[in-house]
Amino acid sequence: MSAGAHIVLTWHDWIDLFAHYLVLSLMSVGGAISTTGEMHRYLVEQHGWMTQQQFADAIAIAQAAPGPNVLFVALLGWTVGLNAGSHVAAVLGVLVTMTGIMLPSSVLMLLATDWGHRNRELRAVRAFKQGMAPLVIGMLISTGIVLAGANGDAAREWPLYVVSTLAALILWRTRIHLLWLLAAGAAAGALGLV
Repeated sequence: MSAGAHIVLTWHDWIDLFAHYLVLSLMSVGGAISTTGEMHRYLVEQHGWMTQQQFADAIAIAQAAPGPNVLFVALLGWTVGLNAGSHVAAVLGVLVTMTGIMLPSSVLMLLATDWGHRNRELRAVRAFKQGMAPLVIGMLISTGIVLAGANGDAAREWPLYVVSTLAALILWRTRIHLLWLLAAGAAAGALGLV
């Protein structure tokens, strides 16, 4: 399929697309971006509803734009709809894919949060919450380490480690708002200090 080629989608195809994204929503541990391989298989390889280039462009544009990471799903739906031949279909594609990816995980989160709040005094719920805190902190630290070493030489990035550690300590021990620390980090970066 070449870019700009038209595809024909039946109502069955739209329902199938919606159902597929419902399933992906429950599989997206780590966010919707973790299911891009399956989205690619489904949209590009299995159905041919978009090209490899369109798929890559949609993800690149969405990741470069400000806002939530999940917006790439809207661009994928938009592109499928445009390939079906109209802006109305493009809007339908956005609604189908975004509702599909957001609905199950959002409902599950609301139900789990409500249950956890109602049962907050249970030992298992307290243990779960206490156990999740170090896990989340560890994941954030590992993400920082990966990002600091993104240029291939983590040893040369020691100023980033120092600034990150100082920022964590300041947040932990003071009431200084995070935005002030982000502004200070931006200024340090603009001055070439980190």
